[in-house]
Amino acid sequence: MKIIADQNIPFVSECFSSIGQVTLVGGRNITPELVKDADVLLVRSITKVNASLLESSRVKFVATATIGVEHVDQDYLAANNIGFASAPGSNANSVAEYIVAALLALGRKNKFRLEGKSIGIVGVGNVGSKVDTKCAALGMNVILNDPPLQRQTGNNKYRPLEELYGCDFITLHTPLTKDGPDATYHLADEKFFASMKQGAIFLNSSRGKVQDEAALKNAMQSGKLSGVVLDVWETEPKVDSWLLQNVDLSTPHIAGYSYDGKVIGMIMIYQACCQHFGLHAEHTERDFLPVPDVAEIIITPEQIQQDEEKVIHDAVQQVYVINRDDFNMREILLQPEDEQATWFDGLRKNYPVRREFQNTVVKLADTGNLLAKKLFGIGFKVSRSS
Repeated sequence: MKIIADQNIPFVSECFSSIGQVTLVGGRNITPELVKDADVLLVRSITKVNASLLESSRVKFVATATIGVEHVDQDYLAANNIGFASAPGSNANSVAEYIVAALLALGRKNKFRLEGKSIGIVGVGNVGSKVDTKCAALGMNVILNDPPLQRQTGNNKYRPLEELYGCDFITLHTPLTKDGPDATYHLADEKFFASMKQGAIFLNSSRGKVQDEAALKNAMQSGKLSGVVLDVWETEPKVDSWLLQNVDLSTPHIAGYSYDGKVIGMIMIYQACCQHFGLHAEHTERDFLPVPDVAEIIITPEQIQQDEEKVIHDAVQQVYVINRDDFNMREILLQPEDEQATWFDGLRKNYPVRREFQNTVVKLADTGNLLAKKLFGIGFKVSRSS
């Protein structure tokens, strides 16, 4: 069995070689010529999978190691009896931790507390629901918006978008869709930003085209927004230079790039591929996840006397330094214009290992206090120090 795989899927060769011959290729370099004699195609979000890529190939199974699937023409696959799998939820916790790290970093930078602040979450699927849990654990007031879920469940906790505009923060966690009553293309447009609370903070780690960047720039230039965090960009891998210079935190579409999430996503499509072809799946994620660099954090009695959110911020920083990603991203501005898109892709391809909070045990004297509950609520393991 011949397998063509995006080289940015971690351990894909080591894992899938148990069922076939794996050829690694850059995601933007997967061409009809490369896949014409392949049986399996494994991609990430930057590869468009459609008739023009596959019509002259013998591919029988396609998988994307991502939660988003808008880059895959599933109708074409179904019409041609080509199996398909994705990795829903695999990087949801990674994105939620990214949002926590961003909020804490903004709080330290601008000297405000998150507790008591309000946050509107647009899109409450695998990712948004975890953001909800973690923000609530930090003592934030959360308002949820998800029209499809509201219709499906009838649950009144899903509120109209208009009710989110008064929030201190709005964060987007939707797929990218252009059709239907819930189309998200340019959801964050001029009207959206004009309706937001004066001085609010906008975060987008979903898809770049969910935001209208011209409208976003107008909102920033007018002073409407007091902060912006962008992990996704409307024209990526090209990035608007003005936005990159002026947002508070900038990252190269890596919110979901925790090592745990990437390995879990790889295993999900591996198991689906084995099932499709009736093969035995030899591997699980335990075969590929290394011991974490930061297995333990000790909170001293002196630290407990400090501001609670500072302690949480410092604990998160030991596991994930979001400001380092921001620093590396801004180096794009130092590159010649015709090399900036390649630099963006390089940041993603060479992204360092980032482990999730769940791999780290925080030890402190009192595991029943509010600090311990907040640390546990955002994902750390918590135990009593000796």
